[in-house]
Amino acid sequence: MRDSSTAGTGNTAGTRNTAGTENTARPSRRTVLAASAGATAALTVGGTSYAAPDDRHLSTLVSRMTLEEKVGQLFVTRVYGHSATAPDQADIDANLAELGVRTAAEVVARYRVGGIIYFAWAHNTREPHQIADLSNGIQRASLEQPRGLPVLISTDQEHGIVCRVGKPATLFPGAMAMGAGRSRTDARTLGLVAGRELRAMGIRQNYSPVADVNVNPANPVIGVRSFGAEPGAVAGLVAAEVAGYQRSRVAATAKHFPGHGDTAVDSHYGFPVINHTRAQWDELDAPPFRAAVRAGIDSIMTAHIMVPALDSSGDPATLSHPILTGILREKLGYDGVVVTDDLGMQGVREKYGDDRVPVLALKAGADQLLDPPSLAVAWNAVLKAVQDGELTEARLDESVLRVLRLKAKLSLFEEPYVSQAGVTDTVGAKGHLAAADLIAERTTTLLVNEGRLLPLSRRTHPRVLVVGADPASPSGTTGPPTGVLAGALTELGFTATALSTGTAPSAATIARAVAAARDADAVVVGTYNVGATSAQKTLVEQLVATGKPVVAVAIRNPYDVAHLPSVPACLAAYSWTDVELRAAARVIAGRVAPRGKLPVPVLRADDPARVLYPVGHGLSYRT
Repeated sequence: MRDSSTAGTGNTAGTRNTAGTENTARPSRRTVLAASAGATAALTVGGTSYAAPDDRHLSTLVSRMTLEEKVGQLFVTRVYGHSATAPDQADIDANLAELGVRTAAEVVARYRVGGIIYFAWAHNTREPHQIADLSNGIQRASLEQPRGLPVLISTDQEHGIVCRVGKPATLFPGAMAMGAGRSRTDARTLGLVAGRELRAMGIRQNYSPVADVNVNPANPVIGVRSFGAEPGAVAGLVAAEVAGYQRSRVAATAKHFPGHGDTAVDSHYGFPVINHTRAQWDELDAPPFRAAVRAGIDSIMTAHIMVPALDSSGDPATLSHPILTGILREKLGYDGVVVTDDLGMQGVREKYGDDRVPVLALKAGADQLLDPPSLAVAWNAVLKAVQDGELTEARLDESVLRVLRLKAKLSLFEEPYVSQAGVTDTVGAKGHLAAADLIAERTTTLLVNEGRLLPLSRRTHPRVLVVGADPASPSGTTGPPTGVLAGALTELGFTATALSTGTAPSAATIARAVAAARDADAVVVGTYNVGATSAQKTLVEQLVATGKPVVAVAIRNPYDVAHLPSVPACLAAYSWTDVELRAAARVIAGRVAPRGKLPVPVLRADDPARVLYPVGHGLSYRT
């Protein structure tokens, strides 16, 4: 267990064994102000209380904070458990091992953290009503502290392959699918609806949209999380999604500055280097971030990447003063919150120890320090840096004020709590789900359709075998993909059966699929990141050799089609979430026409210098 006994001067809350007390009805305005008495008292100037503080009152609040409280406001930490006060024993054990406390309430009390990030793997997001209870419990724990402040609760709800809140919440197509749809109106709708649902659960900051321009098909960490490869198109969709989130009163976050789209290294596990020249950066990487700044983006997340043309020191952008201050603040004119990417990622730990990283990030110009590996080490390092004079308290004040401005903009001082009725009325509402389905229909991209095989007719091809990869559900959706596709086709009048063959099917598995195909009228195969030597390629080739009509559905990267020259029909769905798979099924069945257009080029497998399908390629049933 890491010792965090030196962290903080505030009282450490004891564990409140009050399971169920977080499930509260929506409090009245009077109740909210009473519960947030610490914050309200801190904002009392000349005997007048300000529930909706302006900059002058926020500055007064900062001036009354202790140094330890200021340090805490800069941290956003993970915490384990479904409840702020009564998590399961396994989560208590995890909290003790990693954070030195038992519960979220104790984390807030000891470190006075300004933010908490929710993860599914940390058991924070079991279902919407529980999430609202957790959020209320965290707010209550913070507001009950001396000079207590509301907490900015965040998560990664990008949609597509990265989501932390699953069903019954509304899940939209991911960014590359939205890029295929090319509709800024749809992107704005995504931000609006997703924001409303997050806010109903007490989540006020979303680490989305991804503003990276994915110009490298081999990118292992961004890929379909990007809107595409055209800077202008990405910029327009980023700005539109930001506008939707702003209307919902949830903070959007453009990431990962200065641009993570051209890398073959995952910064979770290594230290990527982007070798763009300054001119290339201006042309390729900068436009979406400029658009986000013009749109009034509330927060921008840094990237743990090195860009020598922007900073020759060898430091990652997260720790680079020339990049965060010189370019983002001064060149782009951004004065909102800068949040680091997760400080536990290898890309930011490659060069410096965990005690130096948070200090250097603040010196570079960051405001929020996201999820350090050891909160105690990071918290105490920042405190010591101020006490030793390496960081000035005035520098901390700048970042604390930015964080409090954002909290005030999101009405957290006035409305820190959410209600169960709001969850019931908002999360997964029928209108929201219908909007997601309609948007998904506009994203499915038909890449190949030899002999007009598609759409399939249930009269001529009534029996459909669905085979292919079944990666784990990316966002709490139904899964597995073969089952979702088969179920959707069955609902559309086919007799569909599913046979999972995996991402690396063995010869025996391929033989079973081929045998099953002989009893079907058509085969649908879901492919997942097919490469030149992939066994999935062999599976498709042998299915085609049976003479049965074969339809490939790329359930992640659209680049799969380059390795499947024999397949007569191929669709790109861009993700294996339910909403995208159901839309692909409707396209296969002809219930809707394919309308998506490639937002990235697909290069030839035998000659990557040549384009097989350009940006904008997408077939229709009318041609």
